[in-house]
Amino acid sequence: MRILLIEDAEDVADAVAHSFRRGGHALDVAADLAQAEDALAVQDFDLLILDLNLPDGSGLDLLQRVRRRQATPVLILTARDAIEERVAALDAGADDYLVKPFDLRELEARARVLLRRRQDAASSVQSYGALMIDSANGTVAHHGRDLGLTRREFRLLEILLAARGKAIDKQRILDKLFAFDDSAALNTVDVYVARLRKRLQGSGVTVQTMRGFGFRLEME
Repeated sequence: MRILLIEDAEDVADAVAHSFRRGGHALDVAADLAQAEDALAVQDFDLLILDLNLPDGSGLDLLQRVRRRQATPVLILTARDAIEERVAALDAGADDYLVKPFDLRELEARARVLLRRRQDAASSVQSYGALMIDSANGTVAHHGRDLGLTRREFRLLEILLAARGKAIDKQRILDKLFAFDDSAALNTVDVYVARLRKRLQGSGVTVQTMRGFGFRLEME
């Protein structure tokens, strides 16, 4: 999924970005409020990970502005551990609050919970036809056999699954699958769709091309 990390500490940003990108997520980094606003003006994100102490102001101000415009999940990631700070952030619209220092595994788990909540999925394991899709481990199994999807193939499957049987256009898939720095072309989506189709062969699930509309996940 497409994630925006707003964090000015370079070492923290690098560690978080590496962890999520390794998991196949498209993650962009903004070092201050101005960069975050620029990113939000041109791109929809599935999750915001937001520090409160930023060089050009408080992350709480950005949170309040975001909440006036959209319901994107926001996870606060900050060194501020006072209960008053937590209450203020949650009351302002934050969905979760994690204090530094933190374990990357916990951050990833909390992010998965928020992404599942947005998709109305109660568990990290979902079924679609004969497929069992495990978002925590990034695996897809068909009658117990792991289909061996790469991380990006898995994220593509998640994107199609979240569309709930509706066609999703190629540009939107590109925006969710790749970050700004990836510089991926539109035809890259076709490459990954072809790879995913190959992985899904014999599973009873396929990716259909809807001419003029995009791609849709279907049970055969």
